Amino acid sequence: MSALFEPITLRTLTIPNRIWLSPMCMYSAAAEGPETGVATDFHLAHLGARAAGGAGLVMVEATGVRPDARISPWDLGLWNDQQQDALARIAALIRSHGSVPAIQLAHAGRKASTAKASSGGGPLAAEDGGFPVVGASPIPFSDGYPAPAELTETQIAELVEDFASAARRALAAGFQVVEVHGAHGYLIHQFLSPLTNHRTDGYGGDFAGRSRLAREIATAVRAVWPADLPVLFRVSATDWVPEQPSWTVEESVLLAKELQAIGIDLIDVSSGGLVPDAKITVGPGYQVPFASQIREQAGVAVSTVGMISEPAQAEAVLTEGRADVVMLGRELLRDPYWPLHAAKTLGAERNWPVQYGYAVGARG
Repeated sequence: MSALFEPITLRTLTIPNRIWLSPMCMYSAAAEGPETGVATDFHLAHLGARAAGGAGLVMVEATGVRPDARISPWDLGLWNDQQQDALARIAALIRSHGSVPAIQLAHAGRKASTAKASSGGGPLAAEDGGFPVVGASPIPFSDGYPAPAELTETQIAELVEDFASAARRALAAGFQVVEVHGAHGYLIHQFLSPLTNHRTDGYGGDFAGRSRLAREIATAVRAVWPADLPVLFRVSATDWVPEQPSWTVEESVLLAKELQAIGIDLIDVSSGGLVPDAKITVGPGYQVPFASQIREQAGVAVSTVGMISEPAQAEAVLTEGRADVVMLGRELLRDPYWPLHAAKTLGAERNWPVQYGYAVGARG
């Protein structure tokens, strides 16, 4: 049996294999009017194809817990019934293909209100649909970006409830896994790192203060999520800024231990995204060592992601005990049937969807 195709059980949920679709923003929701933040037929086709292609878990992109939480006006949201109903259709389709539907809940903080990536990104003017941004401290992301308004403690309490409310809606929509996005320079990460958190209240200062928001959101989401279903947390293991006081893999280990005690079932390990000038050493599997260190030192299940493209490479990550799950992003954009091709390569053949059997010499 290939390690990639061994099921994994988190709480009472068994996920059929360890090839999972990483959440990636598609910038394809309606940006204006009553359908703002609502998933479209594109999302249905896009995510359904990855489920049909054999991914064990299919995770919906970063989904804003409130209107001003989105990275861009074209991103998904989950604060009203219309958004919930559209996502329910997607969750049902994913399950119909034997995959597990998951969703990532997010707040972009100072990196919110930007243009589409395909349009070059960057801050979006109010006349183009932009909106005010908030953050841990009033420090802009980069030159030309607005300084975020520093969140008050009252606003923080409201934001924690926004995450809980979105998690309730995700459950009602049929998702079996929810992930809190605490990485890539978005709001929770902005609180975690001393580069972006200069607060002097109970949400700043030392590790305990800077990690308080992450713990409060994790606690609130875990409290409304069924005890038999898993909650995940994505973390950037490092800011890649070793020359300054910043978020490090050692602090990620400490956070992982605390999240596990709260009831988080798997740490989704990525890195970077906080500052635009980080010096990142990129190469095949470049983030696997971070996942491995967190797994070993925190004693928690982890996933890894980043430039994993070959079946043998992914298989080795698991057989060597460096991670429990492999998240694929760009590779599954290029080939939604990567898991089925990988199964054949690794001698763990899986049936293709019966509708496509003529093309592959099997009818399912």
